[in-house]
Amino acid sequence: MDFELTTEQNMLRDTVRSVLTRHYTHERRTEVIGTDPGWDPQVWSTFAEIGLLGLTIATDDGGMGAGPIETMLVLEELGRVLAPEPVLDCALLPGALISRAGSAIQRKEILPEVAAGERRIVFAHSEPGVRPVTARATTQATPVGDGWQVTGRKHPVAYGDDADQFIVSAALPDGGTGLFLIEPTDPGVTVAGFRTHDGRRGADLTFAGATAVPLGTPVDATDVIADILVTAQAALCAEAVGAMSEALRLTTDYLSTRKQFGVPLRSFQTLTQRAADMYVSLELARSMSLYASMSLADGIADPAVAARAKLRIGHSGKHIGQEAIQMHGGIGMTAEYPVGHYTARLTAIDHTLGDSGDHLRYLAAHVADHQLAEI
Repeated sequence: MDFELTTEQNMLRDTVRSVLTRHYTHERRTEVIGTDPGWDPQVWSTFAEIGLLGLTIATDDGGMGAGPIETMLVLEELGRVLAPEPVLDCALLPGALISRAGSAIQRKEILPEVAAGERRIVFAHSEPGVRPVTARATTQATPVGDGWQVTGRKHPVAYGDDADQFIVSAALPDGGTGLFLIEPTDPGVTVAGFRTHDGRRGADLTFAGATAVPLGTPVDATDVIADILVTAQAALCAEAVGAMSEALRLTTDYLSTRKQFGVPLRSFQTLTQRAADMYVSLELARSMSLYASMSLADGIADPAVAARAKLRIGHSGKHIGQEAIQMHGGIGMTAEYPVGHYTARLTAIDHTLGDSGDHLRYLAAHVADHQLAEI
């Protein structure tokens, strides 16, 4: 198996890193997330210009037509600087979803605008009280005359307070789950925005007979949704690896520069051993993230693979985040210092689309699916 990146993949990673390095420092990010809309429109436009927003969209539909490995590389770089731009939630995931389920007309009309950064669409699927997140939905879709209406609640919906359009999953009358396009300005839609603990934005969406247009045809899209959830989990794993890498770098730099009793902290063997354990956790997480992305690249969207990766990412993120704060001492607890923000984002990623406990229970419930290894 070849683990080496191609020349094009290296160029993509370096380009994204260069853009983010130019635009973001910790202070600049703090300033951006404190204002509306919580991300930088200039950075968003730059992402559109270099093709990042169309990464999961075919070239015939105005995108780059890149694969899961390229997506992994981009998300790692976004995680490295905690970039708040909704690249995954408002471009990559909806782009992939419309590419899979949309009609030819919808793909032609919508996808070029998504790739150009001119239309932000979010996938409203998570529902309150439903753990772990599955492909099923309790929100109801009802045929009314020649159209459809949707009634129910979606929460939390990342960046739902600033979306131009929603893709909403809803239960069909004859069974299964369909996908529908809904406008946020529709009288039947209520959007309650809020800030998340990691400095991002979310929304609580309520639909009361909202006018809905089927994405493609109103048929059961359970398999499509399941694949998209696996894709989203793999992308979150990649972002977490980027955040963990930077949290470890900040910690090792601090141990090298901070002095106690007249010598750098790195002189204390216990602290260097703990930093080494953080590195082991990072490499375990990196290998599982690569495993999830390479499986997708091979055309395998397996929930078990995503669960294994997400479980490892959750454990590594908790370990690295807590150790980073602990070894920074008091400064690690302050909002002015970045390490706490990395830990907050790692915690949010762990709780998105099922936390470590959810995925452990899923894997335990499917142990019988595997054959017994005999020696």
